[in-house]
Amino acid sequence: MADLSEDEMNHIADRLLAAIGAADEDAARLVYAPDALIWHNFDQVEQTVDQNVATLHDLHRRVANLEYTDIRRFLSPGGFVQQHTLTGDAKGGRLTLPAMIRFWVDDGRITRLEEYLDTAQAMVMYRA
Repeated sequence: MADLSEDEMNHIADRLLAAIGAADEDAARLVYAPDALIWHNFDQVEQTVDQNVATLHDLHRRVANLEYTDIRRFLSPGGFVQQHTLTGDAKGGRLTLPAMIRFWVDDGRITRLEEYLDTAQAMVMYRA
């Protein structure tokens, strides 16, 4: 597992965010290694790529006009870290969700992702 350059980091992260923003499940799958694992602090469960793509599908069902703002990235051994705010229009009101994600990358694809967010901020997606 070689360390990334800043250009590689930005290319991988930008591809993932573009795929999520466009609700392009196939493009999202291509950014992940087939056996990648996705973990979230709020449930501490590791998801497979298929499970994560289903979660992203649900996100688009609940929130319109998704946008990543305040993006900050820095290299980390074996990958990188990204902080951002996910915004959008949810049924329960405006979504403003700060998050931090630690990515591990091998051969240009994400092999592991650990996402940290405050679930209280996400609850707007579940209000009527």
